[in-house]
Amino acid sequence: MSFLSKFLNSSGILENSKIMEDYDQLFLDNEEIEVGFKLIEDIFIFTNKRLIVIERKKDQEDILAYTSLPYSQISYFTVEAKKSFDLKSVLKIWLSGQSEVVVEKEFNKSVDVYEVQKMLADHVL
Repeated sequence: MSFLSKFLNSSGILENSKIMEDYDQLFLDNEEIEVGFKLIEDIFIFTNKRLIVIERKKDQEDILAYTSLPYSQISYFTVEAKKSFDLKSVLKIWLSGQSEVVVEKEFNKSVDVYEVQKMLADHVL
């Protein structure tokens, strides 16, 4: 089974047609969706050009923040998880020239954080 087909079998995966229906205004004409997934209330969309993170603002349920992270600007990322493969893990992403974490998201078992970090590594390294 290929990496992407294994990843697409995860329960938190969003259909590309649904992503386009809901967020088509975010994409460039020559940009292709590779995979998108939902984490609790947030959405990660990997395209052939960048990672788009859509976050619901805390205490403002009708406000969404759209963060575009060009792969070339991601300097490093970490995964924090218990050795026993705890149900909750955290992915942190830093951009070049930034000392603060730009994205910090908690994952549960609906999306495998290790598969996400492989996808990030594939684009960033």
